[in-house]
Order: sequence, then C-alpha cells, then structure tokens
Amino acid sequence: MDQTNQSRTRHPAGWIFVLVGLMLLAACAGTAGSDTLPPVAEPTAGESDAPKANDSTIPATLSGLLETEDDRPPALRALTSSWNTNWTKHLVPYDEILSGGPPRDGIRSIDAPTFERPEAAAGWLAGNEPVVVLELGDDARAYPLQIITWHEIVNDVVGGRPVVVTFCPLCNSALAFDSVINGQTFEFGVSGLLRNSDLIMYDRTTETLWQQFTGEAIIGDLAGERLDFLPASIVSFDDFRATHPDGRVLSRETGLRDPSSYGTNPYAGYDTYDHILSKGGNFALFRGELDGRLGAADRVVTVSLDEAGVDTAYPYAVLEEARVINDAPGGRDLVVFFKPGTASALGARIIADAEDIGATGVFDPVLDGRKLTFRFDGEQIVDEDTGSAWNILGRATAGPLAGQSLSPIVHGDHFWFSWAAFKPETIIYQP
Repeated sequence: MDQTNQSRTRHPAGWIFVLVGLMLLAACAGTAGSDTLPPVAEPTAGESDAPKANDSTIPATLSGLLETEDDRPPALRALTSSWNTNWTKHLVPYDEILSGGPPRDGIRSIDAPTFERPEAAAGWLAGNEPVVVLELGDDARAYPLQIITWHEIVNDVVGGRPVVVTFCPLCNSALAFDSVINGQTFEFGVSGLLRNSDLIMYDRTTETLWQQFTGEAIIGDLAGERLDFLPASIVSFDDFRATHPDGRVLSRETGLRDPSSYGTNPYAGYDTYDHILSKGGNFALFRGELDGRLGAADRVVTVSLDEAGVDTAYPYAVLEEARVINDAPGGRDLVVFFKPGTASALGARIIADAEDIGATGVFDPVLDGRKLTFRFDGEQIVDEDTGSAWNILGRATAGPLAGQSLSPIVHGDHFWFSWAAFKPETIIYQP
C-alpha cells in the first residue's frame, strides 16, 4: 500500500433538532467500529490536546482593528472556557454560533492520511459512491465521503502542497484549501461549533476559528485572514478511477475507526429534510431566514467570482435536464457539466444504496487560447468545435482533443439553504 503522511411524512419542526443531534453524536461515536450510539456524557467544555498558541507566529496585520470585549454568551463561554482562542477579535456576532453537539475534536480530523491505488480501493468502495477529487499537478487524490463524513477534515500534502480537505454533512459542502497562510503551514481540526449550520474549523497553532464555507478566519488572532480555495469536486469513484487509474484513494486504515464501519451513513435520510420545514420551522441547527427561491435542501452548483462581485447558483434540477450549461456570469466564461451515476452521501444507511443525484464539474472553456462550446449529444458531452467527447472531470476521452484537460474553476455543491445564508445576493441561473 502506498503510504503518505500527507412522498414524505411531515414531522413537528422541533424534531429536527433531535434528529440532527442524534446524527451528530453518531458521527463522533467513541467506540471504534460501532454504528450504535454510545452512552452520552455531558461534554466538558473545550477538551483538546491541541498545541497552544505561540504569540510569535501571529501576524499583527489586524492589530486593533477588530478588538472588542470578550462578549461571549454564557453558554458559549462555558463550552469554550479552556480554549486559547482570542475571543476579543471577531468578525461575526457570537449569537450566530451554535454548538453542534460534539466537543472540540469530538469529531476527529485525519491528520496522517494513507492512500492506496484505485484497484485496491475497489475491493471496498462501490463504483457509484461519491468521492472528493483534488488534483494538483500530477497528483490526483480521491477522498471517499464514506470516510470523511465521519471526520470532516483531512490534513494532507498533495502535489507537494499542504492542503486541508473538508466536508460539512449538514451543508453537503466539500471544499479544499491551501493550508499555508503568510508562509506558515497550519493544521486544522473540528471545533464542534456551527454557524448557519456550517462547520467551523479551528487551527491548532493559534486556535483561531475558521468558517468552512468561506475559508475565512472569523474569531481569533487571525480574524480576517482567508484560506485560498483549491478546485475540488464530488464525483463517483468510477469516474475518478476511469480518469486517474494510477491516482490515490484515501485508505480506510485511518486508525480512528474500525475500517469495516466506513460505508455506512450516520446522516441517513438527511437530504430529504426539506419536507420537515413548516411555517416557523427550521432546518438543521439553522437560525437564519430561509431563501424561498429554491427548496432548502435543493442541491445547487455554486460559483463565486470575487473579481466581478457575482455569485451564481446552478440548480441540479436544471443541470439534470440540460447536462451542459455554457455561461458567462460577470463576463467570465465557464461551462458546467452534469453526469448521473453518483449516489448521495446523505441518503440511505448504506451509501452505495442511496439515490443517484449525479455529479458536476465547472471549467474554463478556453483551451490553448481557443474557446470551446459544449453540448450534450444525447449520450455524452461533446464540444461543437472538434466533436471531442469529455468526461465529468474535464478530460477529453475521444476525438481530436483526446487526453487534454480543461482547467477547473473553484465551485461548490451545496444545499441551497446554506449557500443562500452566506451569499444572499446569489443569482439563480435560469435557462
């Protein structure tokens, strides 16, 4: 093995908190290999063996700018009393922060990942199972959601570059970042806190809190800093294996759980929670206003173009019909691909048995200075210019351009409610 250290029943709205709480507790079950909930003790506030902050590593770029009183609400103060986070620097109101249930590091990040080749992983990973794909240079890696749903964060080195690969099950958000900030590499863990239902990470050097959805440091000495996004996508293992037969797949030998327990979904049925909503109801530890332009649990492909100040969402329902969208939000050319064949990570108890929700990819359509236009010909995605066929990872598989690849554009595959909470001015694509 190659190793690297690198038609639904409406429930009372109040049940959402019970259901989500149980699923969160399942995700951090303390008995390795157990798929039943262990006895739950009252968590002690902020238990962690994380390294303590070293003042010499803290840049002073925001000194004084964000200084406030430590005005944490009592519940948050009690939960985090032993943390070394600088609570006098924060960009968001503390009343937006909720406990997800587990204490800090109760959901354990994978900090020493090992990998195996796709042919070996095929012995335990079904072809339709979703994997997060990150490709840097010649190093292509797949992180199965059957594993990272239980851990939410993988600290890794890909293509020689320190990265952090993340997945927030409550938002269906798989995002990857460069973990170097101002020349220093940081390691991240799960804080146990949520904002807008989204994972809040923390770095183990300064104990600053980071919003997974935006990559922004929101509380602590590094408040205001941002992690650089890396293009990552969720596709099926079959699609990864076909494109990268010599790639690497995150091994189930994490040392954190019984390997045989992976493949089960602690959030079974979560992606159908849209039907639970009712007037005055809420969604998955979410306190904000729901954007009714789409259903709360509708899946969307999202692209943020900071330079143009434009955020765009492409509903899966539209993509499933069109299969290809050529667009230019804010004047930036892009193409969105959709392909069926990828199971939901948050549907059935056994992920491989879940509903087929498909997969997406977002790419720059310009290749070698030539802008290509794409369409679905009824069987596959092709470009109109050369007739070459393209797969969901942006690789030409047949035709004059076979073997060439489009440049990926950073995007996300999210539940609409969570994206709209962070990006309320989002334009929803309409054909």
